[in-house]
Amino acid sequence: MNEPTKPRFWGKVGLLFLAGFAGVLSALPLIPQLMGLTGSEPPVPMLLIQVVSTLQTSVLLFVMVFLGARLAPGLGLGTPLVDAWLDGAVVKADAHRVLLSALVGGLVGGLLMLLLLRLSAPALPAEFLQSAESFRPPFLTRLLYGGITEELLIRWGLMSALAWGFLRLITGSLASTGSGGEKKPARPAFPFLAAIACSAILFGVGHLPLAMLLSPALTIPLILYVIAANALFGLIAGYLFWKRGLESAIVAHMVAHVVVALAGG
Repeated sequence: MNEPTKPRFWGKVGLLFLAGFAGVLSALPLIPQLMGLTGSEPPVPMLLIQVVSTLQTSVLLFVMVFLGARLAPGLGLGTPLVDAWLDGAVVKADAHRVLLSALVGGLVGGLLMLLLLRLSAPALPAEFLQSAESFRPPFLTRLLYGGITEELLIRWGLMSALAWGFLRLITGSLASTGSGGEKKPARPAFPFLAAIACSAILFGVGHLPLAMLLSPALTIPLILYVIAANALFGLIAGYLFWKRGLESAIVAHMVAHVVVALAGG
């Protein structure tokens, strides 16, 4: 990275981190609810737990934001609306494409998750269904932490790193142009599809600790449901990030939460 691009790079890192940090702060009221699900008194004051949790998540968030900012542009992955805003450009057409894709992806993703829950419910533990019915994260937390923070962690950071690794294994090079400045041939789709799939599955696995709190029995159907339901949306969000940019995945994630909330979930 040459010197003139450094202020813009760190400006973008700072902007994305602050957006994700707003989600981290919005999750503070959720921590007492999660601790309450354990059925025992915490060994330390709740305030200390909240402070430590915030610090840990913030450090991870910064690492993933930085990682994405370093790797994503070279992969053709990006934040078109954020970039345009930083450059002072007008992007009405791009914004329409980004938001329309996000709306469709979020609606489809939310409806598919509701459908999967309905189909899976007979095989899921009754305790899980009852606990999930009463467990209601704050709506703002769903939008900010789920929509922004999780997308920065999973898509912007993790998926970019996976795509970088898969592409490196296949092509052995990540240069966007040849030595003479000629345009490089189009990148193969497989590294991006593999990164989308892997990050989606890991996104689903990451929700298993919550399922363990909601159900005393972590059955095979419950494990498969939790991973599949979240990975299903992860595939949609990953594809949107690849084709439309991070903002499309973020808005789609928010729309999916709205759909589920409107259905009483």
